[in-house]
Amino acid sequence: MIDLYYWTTPNGHKITMFLEETGLPYRIIPIQIGKGEQFKPDFLKISPNNRIPAMIDHEPKGGGKPISIFESGAMLLYLGEKTGKFLPADLHARYDVIQWTFWQMGGLGPMAGQNHHFNVYAQEKIKYAIDRYVNETNRLYGVLNKRLADREFIAGDYSIADMASYPWVVPWKNQGQNIDDFPHLKRWLETIRERPATLRAYAKAKEVNPNFGQPVNRTEEERRILFGQTAAVVR
Repeated sequence: MIDLYYWTTPNGHKITMFLEETGLPYRIIPIQIGKGEQFKPDFLKISPNNRIPAMIDHEPKGGGKPISIFESGAMLLYLGEKTGKFLPADLHARYDVIQWTFWQMGGLGPMAGQNHHFNVYAQEKIKYAIDRYVNETNRLYGVLNKRLADREFIAGDYSIADMASYPWVVPWKNQGQNIDDFPHLKRWLETIRERPATLRAYAKAKEVNPNFGQPVNRTEEERRILFGQTAAVVR
């Protein structure tokens, strides 16, 4: 059994997508980030960066004591290795998947995240910051669109690279993008959206958070919790 510490964010969806694809038994432990539950001592023992998702696998491959993992990219790699699915064994294919997973972790996720922050959540609308991250998101969409021009999925077969990137492209409207400008990316997005496991993963999000998918109007307290942390929160 896997305990998944989760909230309904793009990084959270990556893991439910994988778990639903493989049928691994898991239970969701909601971490309501707007209420500051990510700073509780018990959660910090599992996720010292006070971010979701994180997990504890009580039945690791080969047996032994439970293992806890934080960071969604590391979790996807672990799950791929545990199951032998969505992470090829062949060296060249494997590192094709890994490099594109890292591309999402180091590029698409952080840039789209800053895009969301300055374009949607920030009370002060700073044109330079908005333009910077909208343009960089646009560039990254272009990279992915070009990659998908001659293949169905990012690394050929469906893999953890697709699961990592998909949730960050779903909110393209909020990122100031026109998905019709990226026809290969749009086709990929629609293909993954209709996978039964994706449908189940996003249905889980709605079960966990009935407000999922609705416009977010952060209170002053939520903004303080989510956007005002310093080192004090992890001491």
